[in-house]
Amino acid sequence: MSISLVMEVMQAAAGVAIKVGGPILVTSLIIGLTIAVFQAATQIHEQTLTFVPKLFLTAIILVLMGNWMLETMSDFTRYVFDLMLRIH
Repeated sequence: MSISLVMEVMQAAAGVAIKVGGPILVTSLIIGLTIAVFQAATQIHEQTLTFVPKLFLTAIILVLMGNWMLETMSDFTRYVFDLMLRIH
């Protein structure tokens, strides 16, 4: 197994991680910033005010995009197993 092949697999893994985790992280970031601005404007500093909407939107994102995320991860798994078969 060459260094270039290992780097290719690691690059593909990083790409899959960004694709799968990106929608949840971006949604959480946007809702967190929105609520932070709201809290700063109203001087309401309740911890559950940020937690509940993030939890709710994360669940919605998982329901809406879960199939695509699972397909992306299974494609990567097939790619890795195909590489393992070609190496041996």
